[in-house]
Amino acid sequence: MPDPPGRGRVGGAWRLALTERLPTWFSVRCGIEAKTAAALAVVLLVALAFAVHHFWTGRPRTVAVPPVAAALPAAAEAPAAARTSAAAGPRAPSPVPGAKPVLVVDVAGKVRTPGLRRLPAGSRVADAVAAAGGALPGTDTSALNLARLLADGEQIAVGRPAPPPAAGVPGAAGASGPVSLNTATAEQLDALPGVGPVLAQHIIDYRGRHGGFTSVEQLRDVNGIGDRRFSDLKPLVTP
Repeated sequence: MPDPPGRGRVGGAWRLALTERLPTWFSVRCGIEAKTAAALAVVLLVALAFAVHHFWTGRPRTVAVPPVAAALPAAAEAPAAARTSAAAGPRAPSPVPGAKPVLVVDVAGKVRTPGLRRLPAGSRVADAVAAAGGALPGTDTSALNLARLLADGEQIAVGRPAPPPAAGVPGAAGASGPVSLNTATAEQLDALPGVGPVLAQHIIDYRGRHGGFTSVEQLRDVNGIGDRRFSDLKPLVTP
């Protein structure tokens, strides 16, 4: 529908008047010129564009989890290493640091379960009797020194006299041969020249702490044995 006559002329005149008066009104009200206002508008537009770009690039995003296929080679190597170890054969058990040697003694006489007993080094007669089930009721154990340290290979007779040492067996004193420092009882060591009950116990204590004698020369390390006594005992004993 065509505009009424004169309407276009009125609108053109209004825009012309606004265009002529706006710079004057803006400079009067704001105190700046039109060029300065245009420059500020450009700066504000640039700042607005930068803010929009910064907001858009910094928005939260969904991060995809990487596949775990990289861990598969390491997992596959474990069965291969196990198969290699199995093919190499069983490994010998390594010795336990600080493990004590084992003593084997024969507990005989009036005990509940006589026989061989394995005890750690440093055990005493009372430990051997207890390992055999204890003495039978009414048994006299006064002949035993329950506090004496045990020696490997010895026999403990509970409630009866100990059997005499057999001829030719290490540990027998006198004409039967040298006395074994590792198996001799306190009585057999006491029978040696210059060795009394105290020194005999020192010898037994030493072999209990060190797991036995490996050479006769170790007698020099026993408390109470000097050079002269060692010279007397050397031809009469053996490790």
